[in-house]
Amino acid sequence: MSRIGKNPVAIPANVKITIDGTTVSVEGPKGKNAKSFPPVVSFEVKDETIVVSPIGNSRLARAMYGTSRSIIASLVHGVSEGYSKELEIHGVGFRAALKGSILDLSLGYSHPIEYKIPEGIQVIVTENTKLKVEGIDKQKVGAVAADIRSFYPPEPYKGKGVRIVGEYVRRKEGKTVA
Repeated sequence: MSRIGKNPVAIPANVKITIDGTTVSVEGPKGKNAKSFPPVVSFEVKDETIVVSPIGNSRLARAMYGTSRSIIASLVHGVSEGYSKELEIHGVGFRAALKGSILDLSLGYSHPIEYKIPEGIQVIVTENTKLKVEGIDKQKVGAVAADIRSFYPPEPYKGKGVRIVGEYVRRKEGKTVA
């Protein structure tokens, strides 16, 4: 049995959960989100909590038991508080600007990089070098942050590039003259 799956997910007072077969819909102050699960887990709402239990004892049921509980917990957290990732741009002349729903990045290439921000995600640019990616879907927020970082990952010699706040960049020593 999964130790994570056994724990019930607490439902805050301002969040409403609807279960339709294998689809769980969550609605809160930040928005609404839904997720479908394989038919090997069942969901039950009891006393301001949601309990996940496996159907049968198959390997897939045991695997999806804890995973489903974690996904539901992140759905509840997303619609009540939201998720965010902060990014920093390091490098001379490197900057970001927001033009409607397009993020314009100048990262030292001969052309600007234009990134279309997906629906449900909000990007805030401060000081031209600090970005904050916000949304209710944990997976989408992480994917957008990873996409932006992938345009110019931090390099080990000068540390230039786009990095997630708190990320450690291992620095290397450059060439020396003998």
